[in-house]
Amino acid sequence: MPAFSSGWSRRHFLHSATSLLVSAAGGASAGDMPRSLPPPRPQAPRKKLALVTTAYYYLSHAYHLAGRFLHGYLREGKMHYPDFALAGMFVEQHREGDLSKLHSRRYGVPLFSTVDQALTLGGDRLAVDGVLLIGEHGDYPYNEKLQKLYPRYELFQKIVAVFDKSKRSVPVFCDKHLSYDRQLAREMVATARKRSIPLYAGSSLPLTWRRPELELPLGARITEALVVSRGEIEIFGIHALEALQCMVERRTQKEQGVKAVTCLEGEAVWKAADAGKWSWELLEHALGRSPSRNVGNIKDNCRDFTPPPGRPSFLRGPIAFLLEYRDGLRATVLLLNGHVDDTTFAARIDGQKNPVSTLFYLPPPPGAAFLEALSARIEGFLATGQAPTPVERTLLTGSILEVALESRIKKQQRLETPDIQIVYAPPKDSGFFRGDYTAPVGKSAQ
Repeated sequence: MPAFSSGWSRRHFLHSATSLLVSAAGGASAGDMPRSLPPPRPQAPRKKLALVTTAYYYLSHAYHLAGRFLHGYLREGKMHYPDFALAGMFVEQHREGDLSKLHSRRYGVPLFSTVDQALTLGGDRLAVDGVLLIGEHGDYPYNEKLQKLYPRYELFQKIVAVFDKSKRSVPVFCDKHLSYDRQLAREMVATARKRSIPLYAGSSLPLTWRRPELELPLGARITEALVVSRGEIEIFGIHALEALQCMVERRTQKEQGVKAVTCLEGEAVWKAADAGKWSWELLEHALGRSPSRNVGNIKDNCRDFTPPPGRPSFLRGPIAFLLEYRDGLRATVLLLNGHVDDTTFAARIDGQKNPVSTLFYLPPPPGAAFLEALSARIEGFLATGQAPTPVERTLLTGSILEVALESRIKKQQRLETPDIQIVYAPPKDSGFFRGDYTAPVGKSAQ
C-alpha cells in the first residue's frame, strides 16, 4: 500500500533544472514566465486534500479542478499555490487516456484502490483536511430520462463512512449537482447537516466571468427571466439552471422553490413562445450577448443540428424548461443546439424600461478557466468550512432538472412539485470573477 509522499522536493528540482536551461537559452528564468514555465512552490503545502473521482483524463473535470491544486494558478498576474495540496487519489474508472497513474508518479501523489484509503492515506483514520468529490466523466449508463448515472451519492456515502469511523469530518466539495435522484440529493444534504459536515456543491457557471458584469441587487424585483444555453439535456441542463438560479435567487431571501415544471421539445417550444408562455423579446436580449450566435433562422438552425455520435442526451431541436416559482416568478431555460454554443441571461426588472442581460463567459479549453473560478471558491471553502453559496441552491437546481426530464418522457406534461419547497438566502455578493482572465504581461488579471 503506497505511503504518502508530497513529491515537492522532486518537483522543485525539475523546475529548477528547467529554469537553468531557460536562462542559458534566453536569459529569462522560469520565475519570470509563470504562463509557460511556472516557478516551483516556495514552501510545502500545509494541508492535505483527497480526490475522489469517477475518471481522470485530459480535460476532465478532475483534471481541471485537481490540477489547480497540483500546479497552482495565476492570481493578479502572480503564481498562487493553495494551502491544500493533493495527498491521495481514488479514481473509479481508468479508461484509455487515463492520467491518474502518470500524475501519481510525476507528482508523488498516491493512487489508492478504495475511497477509504484515499481519505486515510492508507492508514486507519481520516488523514486529510478536505475532499474533492468529482463524479463527472467516465463510462456510465443513461436511464430513460437521459440522466447519466454518476455515483455521486454512493461515493459520498463512502466518504461519510470514513468520517464516522474517524469521529470527525472535513469539508467536502461535490462537483455539479448532488445526484440524478432528488431524493438521494436531499438525503446527502440531510446527512451533512446531521453530522456537521461542511458541504458545498454546484456548477462553475455562477462563478465565471460575466460580460457585462451584471450583479442584480438583493431584493431585485424580477418579473420574468430567461437563460439560453446548449449541450446535453442533463449534463448541460444543470449548468443552465445554475446560471438562472444564481440570478433570480437575488429577488428574495425566503422561498426559492418551484410549484411546477414543464419540459417542451421541438415545435412545442416555439408554439409556447407564440402563446406567451415565454418571451421572444427576452430571447432577443439574451442572444444579443452571445458571441457564438449562428446566422439565419433560429428554427432552421435548431432543426438542422446534428448531435455528436454516442451522446444520446445531445438532442436535436430546441428544448425548453418552463419554471413556475412559488412566489409567482416565471422563468425559462432554452437549450438551442445549432443556434448558440454559450450561455446567456436576460430578465425584466419591475420599474426598468429595458431588460437586463449578460453572457456567462467560459474561456475555452485546454485551460477552461471557468473551472479556475470555481477552484478559487473551493479553496476558500476548504480553508473556512463555509460554503460561498448555500448547498440548497444546488439541491434546488438538481431537483428542477430531474422533474424537467420526467416531464419530457411524460409527453411534455406540466408536473407539479409539492416536494420542491426550498428556503435559503442568497449571498450578499454573488462571488463571480470580475475583470478578465487575460491581461498583458506586467498587468494584473483576475
